[in-house]
Amino acid sequence: MESLDNLNSINDFNEAKQVIAGGVNSPVRAFKSVGGTPPFIREGKGAYLIDEDGNRYIDFVQSWGPLIFGHCDKEIEAAIIETAQKGLSFGAPTTLETALAKEIIVTYEGIDKLRFVSSGTEATMSAIRLARAWSKKDDIIKFEGCYHGHSDSLLVQAGSGLATFGSPSSPGVPQDFTQHTLVAQYNDLESVKECIAQSEAKGRGIACVILEPIAGNMGLVPSKKEFLQGLRQLCDEKQIVLILDEVMSGFRASLRGSQSFYEIRGDLVTFGKVIGGGMPVGAFGGNDDIMALLSPDGAVYQAGTLSGNPVAMSAGLASLRKIKHTKGLYEKLESLAMQLTEGLKAICQSHKITLQTCVRGSMFGFFFNDKEVMNFQDALKSDTQMFAKFHQGMLNKGVYFACSQFETGFICDAMDEAMIQSVLERAEDVLGGIVRYGK
Repeated sequence: MESLDNLNSINDFNEAKQVIAGGVNSPVRAFKSVGGTPPFIREGKGAYLIDEDGNRYIDFVQSWGPLIFGHCDKEIEAAIIETAQKGLSFGAPTTLETALAKEIIVTYEGIDKLRFVSSGTEATMSAIRLARAWSKKDDIIKFEGCYHGHSDSLLVQAGSGLATFGSPSSPGVPQDFTQHTLVAQYNDLESVKECIAQSEAKGRGIACVILEPIAGNMGLVPSKKEFLQGLRQLCDEKQIVLILDEVMSGFRASLRGSQSFYEIRGDLVTFGKVIGGGMPVGAFGGNDDIMALLSPDGAVYQAGTLSGNPVAMSAGLASLRKIKHTKGLYEKLESLAMQLTEGLKAICQSHKITLQTCVRGSMFGFFFNDKEVMNFQDALKSDTQMFAKFHQGMLNKGVYFACSQFETGFICDAMDEAMIQSVLERAEDVLGGIVRYGK
């Protein structure tokens, strides 16, 4: 397989390792699961990334989701520049925060109030704290394969059975921090009921259930509608706060995130990525009664100097307004995602390679797997070596897919049918080469 010239990226990576832990500031960027050297990016333009060696890639990562209009969108850039010229940070309220909050609340049913933070991790961490205060219970349920940030109580792996109290999945996380976190299996309501029963048997009770309704951190694995409906009913019966983590899917899968597919409301919803238009933003919101518990109105403390940062707010506001004013946006993005995934599946079938694909709006995923992926255990059965070969081959041909089998891909408005077709032609060459030569 031919390789791009990446001498500068190799040198940049080696230099970064001298001063940055692991050479990267987020682990997946190190390309450990796919091999090779991560391209060090110099700039992005529309659907493309350009690395320090001048190589150009069609970008299906799009900063892990937020860049619906691609890199360097002129309207979003103009909003950022105009705001930055007035000041980068005040640590004081601005009307931009109110305007962005209104854009979100008017779109998402069930949200009366919001609180902005600087990341999805902050949003989920704060939502769980609020849910515990509301319910006056300590135990929480998360799902294996769902990622909600790196706060201590959420870095949990399943115990001897899925529906058990979790154990830390990272050194540095005390057992005491995870003893109140139970791990259930995604798309399996019975495992949730088992978690509830175990918690109640210990005299505790479940404060909240948190999940990605459209999971994007084990690859793209959406909830089954009957599962999500059953979960909503179960939470109502047991007075458990249901937290829908839409950090990835909010305004990405559709204008209304998962609500367009399921019509299920969370008691609390978390956002990130897309509502910042490429800037660091997160948020969590819910009904008036729950949100009233937050300081300064209530006793639940949460704060952040850069929460509601004006530059980030302006980027998010420009992005959401453009999303709402662009007719047929999500229909176009979904059509391109279907063209890509159906094309990949057809190519794989012609080479007798099994491939499972999924699309939710502008989000897509694919697994080199014999069966439909419904949960993390299914995802783990995927052929990760085949994915690594495919990823490296496509990268050498100028196509930048997420650097892990267990991540989601994204379509942006700067892409078109001709671009997708060119990607499929390259995929035919790569997959044919893997079948013929094993690499």
